[in-house]
Formats: sequence, structure tokens, C-alpha cells
Amino acid sequence: MEFLRHVLLVVHMLGFAALVGGLLVQARSPEKTVNSLMRDGAGTAFLAGLLLVGVIEADDGTLDNTKIAVKGVIGLVILVLVMANLRKERIANGLWALLLILTVANICVAVFWASAHG
Repeated sequence: MEFLRHVLLVVHMLGFAALVGGLLVQARSPEKTVNSLMRDGAGTAFLAGLLLVGVIEADDGTLDNTKIAVKGVIGLVILVLVMANLRKERIANGLWALLLILTVANICVAVFWASAHG
């Protein structure tokens, strides 16, 4: 189970890396869109996170359920915003900024919120 947990953690981090990359690649562009990196990254990070929680819980690990709930809600909001705007030709700069802020906030919750699991 430990190996599976590590694999899922890596996949979770790669999902966030793709999401951040998809956002940052557009930083200087005046017109922003939801690109495939954002779509795939948001979906991968969210799904891998859910699976990671399941694997830790199945292995009788302890989790900070409040932290997991906060990360889950932020991740779900990101995923919904990305999917709702996927087919649009462009998105507002404010929505792009919100997606970036939410993504960084979710990463900060993971890093700075003390976790019982480590």
C-alpha cells in the first residue's frame, strides 16, 4: 500500500504541475483559454487526490479530514470552472487569475497545513 500511496502522490503532484503549467503558459497572452493541460491537470489532480485519500484510509492511516475537505472543495471548484469553460473560445482574465489563485491556494493548503500523515 505504501508504494501505491507514493505513486498516487506523484500523479497528484503531476496533475497540479500540468494545471499550473497550463495557466502560466498564458500569463503574457492578452487572451486566455482553458487548454488541455488545465483540463487534464485539474482532472488528474482531483481524481488522484480522491484515490490517495481512499488508499490512506484503507491502510488505517490518519488524515486531517478538515484539510482534506478544504483541498477537495477547492479542487472541485477548479475542476468545475475548467470544465464549464472548456469549449469557450476565450475566458476572462479575472477567471484565469481566479483559477491560478485557487490552484496556488490548494498547493499552499497541502504544504503549510500540518498533516498528521506527514
